[in-house]
Amino acid sequence: MLLNRCFLPAMGDPRAPMVLFAGQSHPSLAEDIAGHVGVKLGDILVHNLSSTETEVKLQESIRGKEVFIIQSGSKRVNNDVFELLTMVYACKTSSARKIVAVIPYLPYSKQCRMRRRACITSKLLAKLMCNAGINHLITMDLHQREIHGFFDCSVDNLRSSPFLLQYILDNIPNYRECVMVAKHPSSTRRVSSYAERLRVNFAVVHGELKEEEEREVDGRTSPPPTPIQIGNGTLPIVAPATFACSFPTPIPRYQQKIKPSLSLVGSVKGKIAIMLDDIIDDIEPWCLLAGFLKEQGAQKVYAMAPHGILSGNALELINSSSSLDQVVITNTVPLSNGLAISPKIHVVDVSKMFAEAIRRIHNGESMSALFTNITED
Repeated sequence: MLLNRCFLPAMGDPRAPMVLFAGQSHPSLAEDIAGHVGVKLGDILVHNLSSTETEVKLQESIRGKEVFIIQSGSKRVNNDVFELLTMVYACKTSSARKIVAVIPYLPYSKQCRMRRRACITSKLLAKLMCNAGINHLITMDLHQREIHGFFDCSVDNLRSSPFLLQYILDNIPNYRECVMVAKHPSSTRRVSSYAERLRVNFAVVHGELKEEEEREVDGRTSPPPTPIQIGNGTLPIVAPATFACSFPTPIPRYQQKIKPSLSLVGSVKGKIAIMLDDIIDDIEPWCLLAGFLKEQGAQKVYAMAPHGILSGNALELINSSSSLDQVVITNTVPLSNGLAISPKIHVVDVSKMFAEAIRRIHNGESMSALFTNITED
């Protein structure tokens, strides 16, 4: 029997009542999760004013309740983030006992490392969420496991691999003839984990998808400053991060990386190639790699990832590509109408995993069952 908006604990039950709220980013996924949990979504008003400001109004009391807020990242990422922060803060100031953020796709997860002079934006986002009032985070397939350390609260990083593996078993009759392909060396660990569980081989693409750094424009390769001639003497210029001093032996110059030619470590000849990564954003590199794998003798080429952002003209590229046969993603990110009806895009439902995680957290049960026999991929 469905309860109206929250579970009511039995007499003597120390659990707080539970309520599920959903933002505007992915309402269909929120409805599916609520349906599996067995509750209706809570009554909350989230909308944008004429000035584009976000306004959140709780239409029911949540005092002393355990609140789960479902909000994923979408193509309106900045609006989704601030909407989530506003919802969390509204629940905090309304005396919620515990606030659990359910974020299937965590935005800004790729910006988790210091590259050149860029900032680690995912850490900034984690601090904003924790300061807003999040006590627990449920997400899926973080870009890097180290993102756990950015949060000052508990984090459960669920896995989509059981669902994607089941899709391969159910929809590829001769899956034993497939080869898991890592589109760049950094994803080898994830790909090898899938290959081991399917009992198939894997291959690695090397020399592509690594952009050459433009080091000439930021001053890191600039030579030491030359002294300024003033009269009969010289006035040396000593600037930070330069080698204006004289050393007994010169400092070795940085050897610039040279992108190698495209190559494939392994074989896909006569096989079904399944390219695997955690995020599919710009589809063009995937189409180019699919063509390369077809040149190497692959019969069919699949692109598979938990999070399918598919930005830009992804629909046109997918439908027009003769090399890319299928794109398999989960429903952690909402798709536009055109992408949702494309015959070459298949969406795997993972709402049951989030529903089970919510149930276990609310009942105080162990989460280890959700990770049994699932490696850290």
